[in-house]
Amino acid sequence: MAKIICGVDVSKARLDVFVAGPNVAAAFDNTAEGVDALAGFCREHGVALVAMEATGGLEKLAFLLLWKSGLPCARVSPRQVRDFAKAAGALEKTDAIDARLIAGAARALNIVETKPPSDAQQRLEALTTRLSQIVADLVTQKQRRHTTSDALARGSIEAVIAFLDAEARRFEKEIAAEIEKDPLWARLDAALRSVKGVADRTVARLLAELPEIGVYSNKAIVKLAGLAPIANDSGARRGNRHIRGGRARVRSILFLVAGIAMRFDEKLKAFHNALIQKGKPKMVARIALARKLLVILNARAREARDAFPPVHP
Repeated sequence: MAKIICGVDVSKARLDVFVAGPNVAAAFDNTAEGVDALAGFCREHGVALVAMEATGGLEKLAFLLLWKSGLPCARVSPRQVRDFAKAAGALEKTDAIDARLIAGAARALNIVETKPPSDAQQRLEALTTRLSQIVADLVTQKQRRHTTSDALARGSIEAVIAFLDAEARRFEKEIAAEIEKDPLWARLDAALRSVKGVADRTVARLLAELPEIGVYSNKAIVKLAGLAPIANDSGARRGNRHIRGGRARVRSILFLVAGIAMRFDEKLKAFHNALIQKGKPKMVARIALARKLLVILNARAREARDAFPPVHP
């Protein structure tokens, strides 16, 4: 007997749901109270898995609270749902229809549950996300300072920059403390920073957003980060291979850091230069360099995990 799946379309204010099997639909507020009501609704209809799209964080509350209530949940890629909708010939789009399609995609693709992150992992992710926001704001304010000559306006910008600098240092200390508290994270931190050009912020981002590093194979970790070239062949034709999907924030930091690491590592530099000399486009070389750096970091993390003493109950 097929397990009963509940598809959830998440918006800022509402959760539209469809339970495949009994084929019932409902809607709940995207609040703690609404999620609690959704959990009761799922139990009433014998739901074995709740599937929802990854929607940039709007799904986080429902995902975590449903797991805490004992209901297994899965995050489904929006691309998978769109492709399923096209295959099913579904042209209409409403939140209720999307919930039905999410349930259908989860069943057709045999989507499995996505384990929730630990409390420590959630905190580290929240801290690194906020630090990234502060750094981005700093860049903006410094750009504005260069184009401002009025004394009052410039003074205001300087004050904002000073505040953001202080906030960045505060969050860096909090992140360092979180990593230091966890023996495995501390071991991974040292291992990853042993690659010249890889600094504290990069390590924190990787530990927060790519916790699988050192656990997955090189091929799997590259695909997870969205740095694997996707085949585009048919018959005798060999099409250009492009990257897509994966974890965009991880990929963006690897692009940046790979360029820095290349300055310290002659092998990375030679690898990059060889691609350019072969006539590869700069973006292709940049992607390949980031991919190679990730493979190196994955190997360092694997060594650190292998050397880490197992935890006995």
